[in-house]
Amino acid sequence: MEEIVQALFEQGVLVRDPHVGAKLASPSLGRASPAPTDLHLPPTVQAVLASRIDRLPPAEKALLQTLAVLGKEFSWGLLKQVVDKPEEELQPLLSHLQTAEFIYEQPAFPEVEYIFKHALTQEVAYTSLLQERRKVLHEHTAQAIESLYHGRLEDHYSDLAHHYSRSGNTQKAVDYLQLAGQQAVQRSAHAEAITHLTTALELLKILPDTAERAQQELALQLALGVPLMATTGWTGPEVERVYSRARELCQQLGESSQLFWVLMGLWVFYLIRAEHETAHELGEQMLRLAQRVQDPAFLVGAHYAQGGSLFYLGEVAPAREHYEQVITLSDPQQHRSYALLYGIDLGVVSRGMVAAWVLWVLGYPDQALERMRDAFTLAQELSHPRSVALALDLAAVLHLYRREGQLAQERAEAAITLSTEQGFPFWVAWGTMLRGWALTEQEQVEEGIAQMRQGLVACRAIGTEVWRPSFLALLAEAYGKVEQAGEGLSVLAEALATANKTGERHYEAELHRLKGELSLQSRQVTDKSKASQDKSGVRSSESEAEECFHKAIEIARRQSAKSLELRAVMSLSRVWQQQGKKDEARRMLAEIYGWFTEGFDTADLKEAKALLTTLSQ
Repeated sequence: MEEIVQALFEQGVLVRDPHVGAKLASPSLGRASPAPTDLHLPPTVQAVLASRIDRLPPAEKALLQTLAVLGKEFSWGLLKQVVDKPEEELQPLLSHLQTAEFIYEQPAFPEVEYIFKHALTQEVAYTSLLQERRKVLHEHTAQAIESLYHGRLEDHYSDLAHHYSRSGNTQKAVDYLQLAGQQAVQRSAHAEAITHLTTALELLKILPDTAERAQQELALQLALGVPLMATTGWTGPEVERVYSRARELCQQLGESSQLFWVLMGLWVFYLIRAEHETAHELGEQMLRLAQRVQDPAFLVGAHYAQGGSLFYLGEVAPAREHYEQVITLSDPQQHRSYALLYGIDLGVVSRGMVAAWVLWVLGYPDQALERMRDAFTLAQELSHPRSVALALDLAAVLHLYRREGQLAQERAEAAITLSTEQGFPFWVAWGTMLRGWALTEQEQVEEGIAQMRQGLVACRAIGTEVWRPSFLALLAEAYGKVEQAGEGLSVLAEALATANKTGERHYEAELHRLKGELSLQSRQVTDKSKASQDKSGVRSSESEAEECFHKAIEIARRQSAKSLELRAVMSLSRVWQQQGKKDEARRMLAEIYGWFTEGFDTADLKEAKALLTTLSQ
């Protein structure tokens, strides 16, 4: 509407009156209002703008078109550099364009800036230029930015990429798109990074097929992997394509230094898909390569990968050694660069994983809590959103293990909030699952089960299979709390089948223990519904449960998983107590309880102490 009114002013239909504002022109004012048939009002706003621009004097029209190439906003310094006119000639032209309300002047430091009144005005002025003239002006503008801001080009990477891509200078466009993409990754602006880097890869196809082009494509593919993992999940098809293509390029170029990052990307991909043997093999390749070249960043990454793979395979103590190596080798001054290279800070994640997973499983719940505090402090100091989200979810896992429902809920909800804001679907899914468990621990079982199922669906939707046996175990435990043993056993059957398929063993002892507990509960529910007790059935269920508990104890001992062994021994002790074998139960429980030197205020150890007291009476 504003543009139509302005057009009517310019055609003399309307005039400005200092008392009433706009009004129709009249002969008494010395200006005759055109007849309706003489009015030229194009049917669209774009057409109105185009008509107004066409009626400008040639010098003003040419200037407006040049300004449209500069952008919606532009500085006086850039304008002078691009427009080849003396200042005394340029200023009146700018004033006329401001009076006509095409552009506005706005105060800025250190120099004045100008802005188009509407983005549509810029668009119409831009499209009115011949394509070849546009390309020349874009090239000239890019060169002017390089000249004016040579000392701080990092503030203008996106603008330079834009102008060089529009000028047809493909190599320069690719170079600046790569820099802009890497810069966006540093700011955790993952969607922006993906746009820049994918555009660069498309433009790169135009360039001649040389070794230099292949090398640049490799760098772009590797840079693209990090934001893709952050936004689409670690197992998205785009992620696999990026790292598979990068591996091809490494083989083509004989490139070993970049190969490490390719292996890391593939390791993450296969780990999250729970293809643990493949991930372990990739981790071994990474460690051999890192040891050969003795690159500190490589060694940090390789030990981290091996720690993760071994933990999932149930090799808990060796996993701890690798995680401790990461913590030892991590240079505090390099944490930010590690976060950029790996997408997360490995110092944070290793502290968190040692705490949430390894130390608690090995039987050190207080040390685990202390190490988790270190991880969380470091994550907050770095202000790296992905590392903070990971630390929050790992803290929720630790509190889950320690059976601290309220704290687990708080950490999980904080992780969900941050991950939703930042667009991290993996951590949203994990947080949802963990929050569900936390609710079941606080007697909100039905709501908790619904949340856990939602989390499982979300994990599968983004291709996440890692931790599925553990999450299913938590869901089965929740079903037990509402006496739905049949549902729980069905879920556990899936968990055990998944663990056998993927080789994910770190929670295997708990799977068998829960199977024993739910088997007992299932028989008790069945017995209550009978008119008479089937004693042989009870003995059969106890025998099956005992077998499950013995299996759990055997696995826990093999893995040095003292916390899981304690739980399994308590379950077996209760069965023996019912069978009148209190002495055997007390001796077995006293032995494992006596091993612990810390964590006596945790729920498991309090429960063990109370059971020991009962068995001793």
